[in-house]
Amino acid sequence: MKTIVALFLYTVTLSARAQTANTVTLTKAEQEVVNLSKEKWQWMADKNIEKLTPLFHDESKFVHMSGTWKKDEELEIIKSGSIWYKKADVKDVAVELIDDTAIVWSRITLTAFVRGSDVVTEFTVTEVFKKEKKDWKLLALTFSSVRDTHVIKQ
Repeated sequence: MKTIVALFLYTVTLSARAQTANTVTLTKAEQEVVNLSKEKWQWMADKNIEKLTPLFHDESKFVHMSGTWKKDEELEIIKSGSIWYKKADVKDVAVELIDDTAIVWSRITLTAFVRGSDVVTEFTVTEVFKKEKKDWKLLALTFSSVRDTHVIKQ
């Protein structure tokens, strides 16, 4: 009986360690940027230009499947609904901080209204943020179309 209990406890301990090994602990600053990235997706879905305008750096660039444009055009696209980012289902996130710069990689399934119909696309999105005084500003956002099996390595 002691052997069975010991074996059970050993198995539970190994399982707990394996789960912990797959969990990435973020610093406070990393978590702040990840949260901001997630909020941004909701603001885009809500077409909340008031929240997005100060978030997007004046020199920011946005790379889409159909082109690359700057802040004012991205805001107009969101406002007009010519691309409506209805829902971004974020599946995986990795973040790296280098001085006052943060890079966020996210695996998402994006539901968007484009050219008259809803489309669902798997993307890896790369976002580059720069800390200016106390606020993070989005410098770049790039959509990369990927297979649904794509994994972001931590």
